[in-house]
This record gives sequence, structure tokens and C-alpha cells, in this order.
Amino acid sequence: MNKDKFYSHVYFIGIGGIGMSALARYFHAKGSLVEGYDLTPSPLTEALQSEGISVHYTDDPGYLARCAFPLATTLVVYTPAVPDHLGELQYFRHEGYRVVKRSEALGAAVQDDLLLAVAGTHGKTTTSSLLAHLLHHSRVKTNAFLGGISANYQSNLLLDSVSPYVVVEADEYDRSFLHLYPHIAIVTSMDPDHLDIYGTPEGYREGFAQFIRQVKPGGTLIYKKGITSTPETQEEVKCYTYAMGETADSYSDNIHFDEGRLFFDWHFPERGIEFKNLELGVPITINVENATAALTAACLLGVSETELRSALASFRGIHRRFERLLDTPNRVLIDDYAHHPEELRASIASVRALYPHDKITGIFQPHLYSRTQDFYPEFAEVLSELDEVILLPIYPAREEPIPGVSSSLILDKVSTAEKSLIPREELIERLRERENLNRVILTLGAGNIDRIVAPLRDMLLERN
Repeated sequence: MNKDKFYSHVYFIGIGGIGMSALARYFHAKGSLVEGYDLTPSPLTEALQSEGISVHYTDDPGYLARCAFPLATTLVVYTPAVPDHLGELQYFRHEGYRVVKRSEALGAAVQDDLLLAVAGTHGKTTTSSLLAHLLHHSRVKTNAFLGGISANYQSNLLLDSVSPYVVVEADEYDRSFLHLYPHIAIVTSMDPDHLDIYGTPEGYREGFAQFIRQVKPGGTLIYKKGITSTPETQEEVKCYTYAMGETADSYSDNIHFDEGRLFFDWHFPERGIEFKNLELGVPITINVENATAALTAACLLGVSETELRSALASFRGIHRRFERLLDTPNRVLIDDYAHHPEELRASIASVRALYPHDKITGIFQPHLYSRTQDFYPEFAEVLSELDEVILLPIYPAREEPIPGVSSSLILDKVSTAEKSLIPREELIERLRERENLNRVILTLGAGNIDRIVAPLRDMLLERN
């Protein structure tokens, strides 16, 4: 895709996705006429429409034919989450339009910028959002394509006309991050996932190795200590390890809570840094690790201690990343996008740390048949750390069912005595009818479980 070419029209197939919507906002801000299709309305598509972007919800090639988009100046962007047989996608291909995946469009949009890319099986959304906030809050500034809705900015896109930097969440699904060539790369984790794409754990790790090799000469790699041996990079790439609770090139320790606020010390010996009592605005222990990576990159880009302290304390997190929606003496509701066993483990551990004396109910919607098939023993092991487990049926996303694969695979191996499998549509009423509920409820998953979170909160408030 030629970045220098101006596309008067940009059409998005799957515009309601988090990455797709950020790109839609980007092209809209650049002056293109942007519209798109998605399967169902959502708060995100409604936000796009309020910003002047047209969205419709019927797969209708006839509508596209009537619109007669100009062939030479129309770009069509699609997400691999949509099926290949979708009528609108087939129409644009048949008519000869320029049709590209989201990853290619993003790579072209940022190819001439100083790219700060954050990759990892988990932690990348929070780390990239933290880094963007640290820079935006400082004199350095930045643009950013985020993988979640920032609570500070109520958007997944930050635009700054002056800054040469752009922060991007580098998604490994479908090898999307291989369209990115970073100036600074952060790698938070490499726990195998998306084996439907990579085939084996070794194939998955090789995808990350290729991403690391794409850090530009003279650039910087920041990676969590222990996730890889000495990485293979291009010439003159400076490498830093980071860690929480143990020494590394950059590390944090002395993590402590004070009346619900979280503080920690950060050390970056090469730069002579020992910042005491940094406050993290979202008081979750695992975010200290993410903050350590973001602080390292921000420091290398010239953000001062005063700016870092202020920005870190004012960080408000990301929608659906350990989002506390209710916290009263009688009820706590936390919603988290976690959908990999290690993400669930971190989320549950954080809840235990915050509410050590309460029983916890976890409501989990598995995401993808393939991921459930690959990891159901691990899901069951982690969920067994809860006091009660409620499973929802698998959210299929782009996949067709796999014979013999269902949420029951997980349920059967969960060792917690209180466990059940409930259709998503029946969950609220089932819980409403119960005489007793645990004080702390944690909703988990990357599918459409988010659609029941607000009704669940309302129901809990009624019972409060």
C-alpha cells in the first residue's frame, strides 16, 4: 500500500474491532470519507457514528454497488476476524478494489514515523497505553494506536501533529506485527497462543524472533527478563531486560499498598535512576511490571522524573483491562479481557491481593474453539483457584465449531466444588434468583461477555 497516495474513501469491513476502529478514526482525521460494516452494533460503533463515520450492519454487496465508490481512490481494509466468504469482501475483490488487511494498512500508516511497538502474549495493551500516556503527558508527546479504549482519553487513537513518535500495540495474531519495523520494541511475554496460526509453540516463538529482528539498526529492544535467551537483532540494537521483584537492566521492587494506593521503587542503573515511591494510578500488582517496561522506554526518550511521576499517578487504565465497575462494602465487580491461562492467573492473583478475605466468583467465557482445545487443562487449573466458577459457552469469533470441543472440557477438569455452565443469555436471571452471591465477582473473556457486564452491574446494585 502506498502511504503517499491519498484515498478519498476508506471502507472498513469489521469496523467495530478495536484495531480497526482506531485506523478508521485515523483516516477520518486525515480527511478521507470513512465508512464500514460490522456484524452488530456496539458502544464502539456507536461512538464512531457520533464522530461522523457511517456504519451499517447488513452484509449487502448491493449497497456497495449503489454507492459506486471510486475505484482508483478507494481503499478497503478488512480484519481477518471476518469470514472470507463475506459478501462485501467478495464484492470488493471481484470489482478490483485495493483490499488490504488491517495489519498492512497500519504498517503503511506508521512506516515513516519513529515507531514504538509493544508486543507480547499478554500485557501489551496496558503497556502500550501506559507508554502513550507517559509520553503524551510529557513535553515529548506522541501519536498512538491502542488496543483498548483509554480511560484517560476515551479513545484508542491519539494524534499529535508535532510528535515524530507513534506508539502501536503490535498484535501477533495472523502475524500482523511482522508489518512493523520499530525504533523501540517492547516484548512483554511469549507464552504460546494462536497455535491455529503458528502451528507449534516453537513456531509462535519464531514469530516473535522475526519481530525482534525487525527492530531498526540503531534502535532499542526492551524485553521481560527470562522470556528469551540472547535475542538476535540487527546491528547496533541496544537491548535491555526488565523485571518486577528481581534485578534486571531495569527493575521495580518495594511494591506496597497504602489505603488502596499502590507504590513502588524503580531502578535503571545504567541511567543512574532510583526513583522511590512512584504511585501507579491503577493499583494492580501486575501493572507494576507493565509500568517498568513503559518507564524504561519513556526514560530513553527523555521524559523527566517529574513528568513520569505525575503521569504514572494519573493513569486510569483501559476499558476491560481489570476495570473495577463496582466497589462497595457489599459488592465488587471487576471486568477483565483476560482470555489466555496466564492472563487469567494474573487477574485472579490481583483480585486475591486486593480482597484477601472475600470469596470470589469468576465468570469466564472461553474465546475460540481452537484456544479451548489447546489449553483447556490449563484453563481448568487456573480457574480452580476461584471459590466459584461459572463458565459460559465458547465465543467462536471467526471459527467454525470443532467436534467435541466445548466449555464442558474445562468444566469437567475444574476442581472447585462450586462450578456451573450457564448460557450467556440466562446468566443475569440465574444470578438474580440466587439467595446468596459472593461479594467479589470477576468477569473474564475476550468475546461478547462484555455485553452482559453493565446489566450484571445494575442487577448487583439492585441487591446492594
